[in-house]
Amino acid sequence: MPRVSVTRTYLRLKSHAQLSARPLPPGLVVRHVPSCPVPLYRAMYAEVGGPWHWLDRNAWPDDMLAAQLAKPDVRILRLEQHDACLGYAELERHSDGGVEIVYFGLVPDAVGLGIGKGFLTAVVDEAFAMGALQVWLHTCTLDHPNARRSYEARGFVPYLQETYETEIPD
Repeated sequence: MPRVSVTRTYLRLKSHAQLSARPLPPGLVVRHVPSCPVPLYRAMYAEVGGPWHWLDRNAWPDDMLAAQLAKPDVRILRLEQHDACLGYAELERHSDGGVEIVYFGLVPDAVGLGIGKGFLTAVVDEAFAMGALQVWLHTCTLDHPNARRSYEARGFVPYLQETYETEIPD
């Protein structure tokens, strides 16, 4: 596997008022997936994250992933149109009052349709509804080329950057 240098950028919204909101397009709905089953989570993770080399959760055994998904401070959201999954997000509330958008993305067929703006708005709204004092996430140079720009367009502000080396599959 080739080694690549990756830059990870952390971004945050310090208040809900900082969000440059966009409505969810008609016909789309964001659903909370309570007690998300591990197979469903793995399917969403693979479909959404596969093109961007999301690998971390693949290494987790099912019992470890099930424990993560069962935490009261974790929420899984699914973007749907006619029950078809167009994207998903994982939120986690931390002890400092921040809510992290751990994962966020669209299935490949939904990328570029302009629906990510409304989905991100809905996810941020949910994070603040969870009691967030701030909402944060990170993106990296392996993600979609427009990911960081999209987060910043919604009002997220970069606050930390780091570079690391990793191996990615061919």
